[in-house]
Amino acid sequence: MGQKKSSRVVLRDDLIFTGYSNNGHSIPLDAAKAAGGHDAGVSPMELMLTALGGCTGMDVISILRKKQQDVTGFEVQVEGVRADEHPRVYTEIWVKFVVTGRAVDAKALERAIELSRDKYCGAAATLRHTAQIHYDYVIQEADETV
Repeated sequence: MGQKKSSRVVLRDDLIFTGYSNNGHSIPLDAAKAAGGHDAGVSPMELMLTALGGCTGMDVISILRKKQQDVTGFEVQVEGVRADEHPRVYTEIWVKFVVTGRAVDAKALERAIELSRDKYCGAAATLRHTAQIHYDYVIQEADETV
């Protein structure tokens, strides 16, 4: 049997929930005002994009460190498009890595992204059943800005 994970969400008010991980961390959840919420937290569907960014980001930065790349800044930007009809799943997602460092090797970054995409990231493996996921990256020298 695989590793078991759990979380719980507790209603606070209207559509405002607090989500708790099994290790005690919390995150506020809410719906947009247009959907009857107060916009007082992350929406569950936004959280899915955040989870994808965190999952693939942790993979890629870990691989880059193992490859001894001199990364001084790292960001994962994730955007998604949802279907118009319920259950309004994500149908297309764009993941962009912005890597700042000194002489970061593009081939090393490409391989790290490939490994995350095809082997390690469980969030990507889950989401790709409904969404086409596109990956891109930008490498900038430590003294440049995008």
